[in-house]
Parts: sequence; C-alpha cells; structure tokens
Amino acid sequence: MIKAITPIFLLTISNIFMTFAWYGHLKFKSGALWLIILASWGIAFFEYCFQVPANRIGYETYNAAQLKTIQEVITLIVFSIFSIFYLKEQFKWNYLVGFALIVLAVFFIFKKW
Repeated sequence: MIKAITPIFLLTISNIFMTFAWYGHLKFKSGALWLIILASWGIAFFEYCFQVPANRIGYETYNAAQLKTIQEVITLIVFSIFSIFYLKEQFKWNYLVGFALIVLAVFFIFKKW
C-alpha cells in the first residue's frame, strides 16, 4: 500500500513546484524575462528532486502509462487550485467537464481488460 501511495505523494509535491515554476511568474509581469527564466529553472530543480524518485518508486507498482496518467490528474488538480487561489481566476463549468473526461480516461487506463 505504501509503495502505491508514495509516488502519488511525491508527484503531488513535484507538481506544486512545477506549477509555480511554469505559472507563478504570471503575477510578476514587470520582471526581466531572463530573470524569470532563471528563477523558474531554480524552482524546477526541486520539482525534479521529487518527480524522478516518484517515477522510480512508482514504476515498481504502476506501468509507465499509469504513472503518466496519475501525474496528469495531479497536475490538473494542483493547477486548478493554483489558478483559483493564486492567480484569482474563475473556474468555469467547461473546465469541470473537460477534467471529468480525463477522469474517464483514467478509468480506461487503469481498468484490467
């Protein structure tokens, strides 16, 4: 059970760093682009510190397609929370429908056929 949960936990932390590296600078439009790029790279380093072990550990329990699917679902959840609370953007109904379709994809990827 811990082997199944550990990569999910690590991927969640990784995605928090990734989201800030990729989108956190959107609130700071006046900063020099080269400085923003360096800051994003610095943040992304910590993302990889969690992402690489997550995939290494996770590959003992999940296959690559399942790991990627887990990562994408976590990314959508983290990004949704980030965009609402950090960027102050509205969450629209069509986003929910799109995410629900992705959850349907999760069903098909994890279903034992």
